Amino acid sequence: MLTKQNRLLVILGSVFIANALLAEFIGGKIFSVEKTLGFLPLNWKLFGYDVSMNMTAGVLLWPVVFILTDIINEYFGKKGVRFLSFMAAGLIAYSFLMIYLSIGLKPADFWISVNADKGIPDMDVAFNYIFGQGLWIIVGSLVAFLIGQIADVSAFHFIRKKTGENLLWLRATGSTLVSQFIDTFVVLIIAFHIGRGWPLTQVLAIGLVGYLYKFIVAIVLTPLLYVIHNAIDKYLGKDVAHALIEEAAKS
Repeated sequence: MLTKQNRLLVILGSVFIANALLAEFIGGKIFSVEKTLGFLPLNWKLFGYDVSMNMTAGVLLWPVVFILTDIINEYFGKKGVRFLSFMAAGLIAYSFLMIYLSIGLKPADFWISVNADKGIPDMDVAFNYIFGQGLWIIVGSLVAFLIGQIADVSAFHFIRKKTGENLLWLRATGSTLVSQFIDTFVVLIIAFHIGRGWPLTQVLAIGLVGYLYKFIVAIVLTPLLYVIHNAIDKYLGKDVAHALIEEAAKS
């Protein structure tokens, strides 16, 4: 029979993996943060390049992934986060493999032009472009995800050892800011500097703007940590929750 602790790990792990997968799949869309919020692009000048807040749609979900990382870290420790991180990375790699196999399938004749009246003359080309992310982007994303998760776990427990059980906001938000900094630049360097030969200064300029966005979102979402934390404490009971947290701190 599943205990409340096991159910909690299954729920948190499932939401964690689902969001990581969805972030990868929707990451092919680039959107303008400024236009989405209703104002003109800022067009900043960094390292000689014009940059604005053009983000992959995946940034909508990665903050959720990192919040869940901190919650799982809080209650299930390093081993819980590492297990789920490697499982998520494996499932992401498997998903991309299945996508590339599906891209290689020969399309049905009628399906190619089924949406021609909607301005999509070739559904097969559209499918391939939407789902067929480049190899370097996939590699960069997976490597950045794993390194970011390991950094998050390490920073989280480092801060906890220094501050004790209190100051959840500091260890959670602090570790997220560290891991997202690493994640942001690792994926850009692998995917675009190494993979496509973009100048390092251009990659750094884009990365700084991206990290600024993630920094702001991480701060804004900090209260959500306490909402989830309190909900879990009520679900498990204060004594059981406290025992889990103490055990996680030793792992």
